[in-house]
Amino acid sequence: VQLQASGGGLVQPGGSLRLSCAASAFRLDYYAIGWFRLAPGKEREGVLCFHHNDEVTYYSDSAKGRFTLSRDKAKNTVYLQMERLMAEDTALYYCAARIHCSAEERDYNYWGRGTLVTVSS
Repeated sequence: VQLQASGGGLVQPGGSLRLSCAASAFRLDYYAIGWFRLAPGKEREGVLCFHHNDEVTYYSDSAKGRFTLSRDKAKNTVYLQMERLMAEDTALYYCAARIHCSAEERDYNYWGRGTLVTVSS
């Protein structure tokens, strides 16, 4: 496993959660980091992507204004901050890396195991 997503859990609607994506074998700031999610009964979808210059591209309209990205270079970790969470955000969240951002999961070279986010009261 090249990447590791963590930080998932159970949160109430309207709550917040911060996911982490860490790597041990390569520098994350040399890559674009895409976040994908797999919701029950749905196909895996691209949510947003962190370019290596720290720009963000959103692939999910529902993520705009609620999800933000940041990085800690010293920890070689990218963070996905999720605010005002809704039941529809319930999913297994994955981070993936490639040279440039893409909404297509097949374009990514490196993947980690997902972390489960459950939004429920």
